[in-house]
Amino acid sequence: MSQVPPQGPPPTPGPMPGPGGWGCPPMSPGEEKTWGAAAHWSAFVGAFVALAFLGPLLVLLLKGNESPYVRRQAVESLNFQVSMLIYAVVSGVLVLVLVGLLLLVLVGVLWVVFTLIGTIRSANGEEYRYPLTLRLVS
Repeated sequence: MSQVPPQGPPPTPGPMPGPGGWGCPPMSPGEEKTWGAAAHWSAFVGAFVALAFLGPLLVLLLKGNESPYVRRQAVESLNFQVSMLIYAVVSGVLVLVLVGLLLLVLVGVLWVVFTLIGTIRSANGEEYRYPLTLRLVS
């Protein structure tokens, strides 16, 4: 007859999982400022290929889940870049009636000025909300 070995105490559970989220360590305040500013200045890089919204979109997708501040700044910049693209297309169509040329220049100047302001404010850790922005992404 075979003997059944005695059963020991049940195994102890391993370490408990950490708090929810993506498991990324929290960003330092310096990293938040850097990525927040990148959400704004990356639009200048994208402007070389007429797709200024790509930079903020990439920051949102790559770093938006690691910091609420970076996410807010990336969403704000993305909304502004898409808004400016819409305004530029409308102005381009209105060039046919001559008023569009002035609007096209105005949109370009406002784009540069507001993007620079957003970059500087975000680099200083301040929240920045662009004026004249359609809130399409939340």
